[in-house]
Amino acid sequence: MNALSRYFPIFEWGRTYDRTVLSNDIMAAVIVTIMLIPQSLAYALLAGLPPVVGLYASILPLVLYAIFGTSRTLAVGPVAVVSLMTASAAGAVADQGTAQYLEAAVTLAALSGVMLAILGLLRAGFLANLLSHPVISGFITASGILIATSQIKHILGVQAGGDNWPDMLGSLANVVTDTNPWTLVVGVPATLFLFWVRSGAKPALMAMGLPKRATEMTTKAGPVAAVAVTILAVLAFDLDERGVNLVGAIPQGLPPFAVPSTDLSLIEKLWVPALLISIIGFVESVSVAQTLAAKRRQRIAPDQELIGLGAANIASAFSGGYPVTGGFARSAVNFDAGAQTPAAGAYTAAGIALATLFLTPLLFSLPIATLAATIIVAVLSLVDLKTPGRLWRYSKADFTAHIATISITLLAGVELGVIAGVAVGLLLYLWRASRPHAAIVGRVPETEHFRNVDRHKVFTVPHVLSIRIDESLTYLNARWLEEYVLERVAERPKLRHVILMCSAVNEIDASGLESLEAINHRLADGAIGLHLSEVKGPVTDRLKRTHFLDQLNGRVFLSQDRAFAELARDDGLDTAPIDDLARGMI
Repeated sequence: MNALSRYFPIFEWGRTYDRTVLSNDIMAAVIVTIMLIPQSLAYALLAGLPPVVGLYASILPLVLYAIFGTSRTLAVGPVAVVSLMTASAAGAVADQGTAQYLEAAVTLAALSGVMLAILGLLRAGFLANLLSHPVISGFITASGILIATSQIKHILGVQAGGDNWPDMLGSLANVVTDTNPWTLVVGVPATLFLFWVRSGAKPALMAMGLPKRATEMTTKAGPVAAVAVTILAVLAFDLDERGVNLVGAIPQGLPPFAVPSTDLSLIEKLWVPALLISIIGFVESVSVAQTLAAKRRQRIAPDQELIGLGAANIASAFSGGYPVTGGFARSAVNFDAGAQTPAAGAYTAAGIALATLFLTPLLFSLPIATLAATIIVAVLSLVDLKTPGRLWRYSKADFTAHIATISITLLAGVELGVIAGVAVGLLLYLWRASRPHAAIVGRVPETEHFRNVDRHKVFTVPHVLSIRIDESLTYLNARWLEEYVLERVAERPKLRHVILMCSAVNEIDASGLESLEAINHRLADGAIGLHLSEVKGPVTDRLKRTHFLDQLNGRVFLSQDRAFAELARDDGLDTAPIDDLARGMI
């Protein structure tokens, strides 16, 4: 059973499932279903797909995640950023509205699912660490701006396009005079209403005396209210005859069985976008899942999450959907609504399935402007304008990665944006790793502690130089350390001993060993001893497998205090207690 639970977490939480958990899950499922129906339609529109595809992507994926996923509250389905990336990838191989475009979206889901599942089986969840928080934050902010801008055309009722921000803005500027006033009358109030529902409705309803639970359910149903009111407006004022674009006929029934393309030329064009979608989707999903799990002192297994998301995407592909992942807003609602297990997602899937069977005819007169308003309000909450300032104050390197990701995503598109963000992040990491922190240290009086001479009142002796190395020694920084040590030695003509304090050194690779050997030889030529202190056991074990310790012209000390105490007594100082020496030098 434990082995099964590892790959099928349903066996773990299913053992304790009872009526109380069932009622909580069903209540959460009802609330999420109400929220998910308009969201699914809107995100499919964002992906350039028929609205019903969003509903298809919200049924089987939720069921498969409930079986294989480890998060108790993550709500899987279409999300804004992945929808935008799907539109970018599918639009590169086919025109929107064609069968080839839908086939490309389905194939993207299949490729993403297979990649995620394979990474999960290989326990490669650590690959998500390639995307630092500044890069992810920058990418999501830029994507939110792109998505919101792309939906303005539906609010105005005009035809516009563009794959990046300048093209979108330029296209909108050229057609803004063609704005349909009736579409504007629908889109702008819907947008303002949804903004109010998100930020101002809850305090207003609670001030009116509505219970907290009822208030939360009412505000979550805000998008449904916008959908219902605008449909009624279309029917009452014949807005379709006044140029207001409608969703139109939505196929009624359960998702069809779909088969992803096996065309190698298409797969060759889509595998890189599919990989990027997989990584971005996984990082977003795991971040949300870990945040919510921590609130209940639960755990998730990132490697199993890869398998769960992989299964969800494969299910989406074979049911006519497109790539899915865990969404923050939906998962937060699921959490707040009291979901206890992934079964809540399966119940949500049942609710969406019922909607495809019975509710789709009611959506015929739904204005596309209403769906655009839903998207705009949802994605603008992703735009974080405070992070750049915080990063600038804390880390200029992370600020650079953040701004580069935002800029390139806005100017060149989502795929190049995330690739550039990863590249900039890695380059900055390599640059920092190639210039590790090292400090000349001295002894704090009447203690055994050694601190940076530039930060603390410490004492040293002219013939002993103590250098604390604060990084592992690898090929990235070995040459830098060699130059640093030799430069410090050249500044001290009376020097007789150099101590490398290695308390922070967790590894010494072959390049690091070569640099230590070079330092040892250069110091030996100048009649200067090289000593090591506080070398960790695993590092010592590796050094013992080489000739370095035999050739070392100094000693290896257990502690920095012992090394300094013994070497400082050289040159006639052996009769003076070290602390007396300290008091005389400060």
